[in-house]
Amino acid sequence: MLTSVERLLFVRAVPIFQELRDDFLVRVASVMDELSFPADYTIVNQGEEGRSLYIVVSGLVRVHIGDRDLARLSQGTCFGEMSLFDAEPRSASVTTTETCECLVLTQLQLYDAIDETPGIAINIIRLLSRRIRELNNKLNAYEVKNSPPDFSRANTNLVG
Repeated sequence: MLTSVERLLFVRAVPIFQELRDDFLVRVASVMDELSFPADYTIVNQGEEGRSLYIVVSGLVRVHIGDRDLARLSQGTCFGEMSLFDAEPRSASVTTTETCECLVLTQLQLYDAIDETPGIAINIIRLLSRRIRELNNKLNAYEVKNSPPDFSRANTNLVG
């Protein structure tokens, strides 16, 4: 378990909370629950409704769809942020690869925080945009690597 000061210092270092006032961070950090998960525990299931953001305090989790890993997340990273803004099912599963401690922020807690400090919404939008950009880059690299050659530009004069 983190002390109040440790929790504040930890939350301050998480990208979506950077640049926010300490008085706001103290309030948000104090309302988050701290949960412990054993190794090989599925915290989030793809397809289920979710209304919580998780921040990895210690340990390692893998984000996956079925057996395909999408990412590995460690201390200071978060997951589940999309579910805070829409009522859509979770887009992937998240499973611990070792014992893991997480802080949890619920949708209601976040909305209360956004009412008080709208800047947190901008930070979450930046995080979502960065993740979309990273996925687009991975998808583009995959398509280039796995696409058949484009012969449409070949010199047709070579054909008799």
